Amino acid sequence: MAVLTSVSSNLESKYHALAPLRVLRGLVCLLVLLSTAFIMLVCFGFISAVIVRLFSISYSRKATSFFFGAWLALWPFLFEKINKTKVVFSGAIVPSRERILLIANHRTEVDWMYLWDLALRKGSLGYIKYILKSSLMRLPIFGWAFHILEFIPVERKWEADESSMRHMLSTFKDPQDPLWLALFPEGTDFTEQKCIRSQKYAAEHGLPILNHVLLPRTKGFCTCLQELRGSLTAVYDLTIGYKYRCPSFLDNVFGVDPSEVHIHICRFPLDCIPKSEDEISMWLIDRFRFKDQLLSNFQFQGQFPDQATERDLCAVKSILNCATVIMLTGTCMYYIFSSVWFKLYVSLVCAYLVPATYFNIRPQPILGILKMRSNCHL
Repeated sequence: MAVLTSVSSNLESKYHALAPLRVLRGLVCLLVLLSTAFIMLVCFGFISAVIVRLFSISYSRKATSFFFGAWLALWPFLFEKINKTKVVFSGAIVPSRERILLIANHRTEVDWMYLWDLALRKGSLGYIKYILKSSLMRLPIFGWAFHILEFIPVERKWEADESSMRHMLSTFKDPQDPLWLALFPEGTDFTEQKCIRSQKYAAEHGLPILNHVLLPRTKGFCTCLQELRGSLTAVYDLTIGYKYRCPSFLDNVFGVDPSEVHIHICRFPLDCIPKSEDEISMWLIDRFRFKDQLLSNFQFQGQFPDQATERDLCAVKSILNCATVIMLTGTCMYYIFSSVWFKLYVSLVCAYLVPATYFNIRPQPILGILKMRSNCHL
């Protein structure tokens, strides 16, 4: 497992403190996150991701990145400044503004949220996109946000996923559009039972027996490389470990866990990665064998090697951003409750987002459609 098994008295005291003020604080944080998410979606996300997209996909993504980057920054602020979780980076330094593919181990349901701490430091928070299971797209509010942010939903059945995944990846090929595409090749979070099944499969097929990660599924990673190789700068392999307990979503909200999050980074230029599907698959499996060893050492040492220096989040900027987002939310809430026209607008946006998210509907630029029709006539 990717966690230290010993639990300090300090950690125990945090659990005993979970009442009543910590519960109240957690509920306030959850209310702020939900309300700000809703307002960002209906008041800004719809305009940037739907209206602006009718004229330019590139400008639409920039506008969406601006608004949702401000909202996503609330999460690192919650983790690092309110919950006092220490985020420790090690290994390679990630340059700003690269177009990259991220792969990471999937230890718990909230691994992907801690990638926001890294993306925020690199000025790419609004451009990070995930490949995630399609059931998450059906979550109220958050599912709409995943759709607006162009996350790629998958059923985890390759026959059903291949065509839709290739189609969405083909829209990310413009090298002028910043991109952080994140993939968890294990396909699901780690549990002991899943690990046993993974080890059984590995033994039957002559593959490495892994103890701290699951055997990766290679099809999605190969497809990402095949579709985007010409427009990516590098692949980053991230290994995530937790002290002293793997957190859940509610642990994050109430500030119970984790005490520390350790992220080890390995950088691979595209030239270093094979091109054939079989060789890419073996490369990925070898990376997860390396992760397994890293996590085994982390369990006993409590840290990854080669700790890097990443700047701390600026408390002043984080507070100003949080205050701005809350102020915008309050202003929009006032108009929603006081204006009939605003209520109508919000109702229409919600009526659009429900089917658009379910059926993965994305508008195309009007000029592009007209050019296609003109070419067809010619």
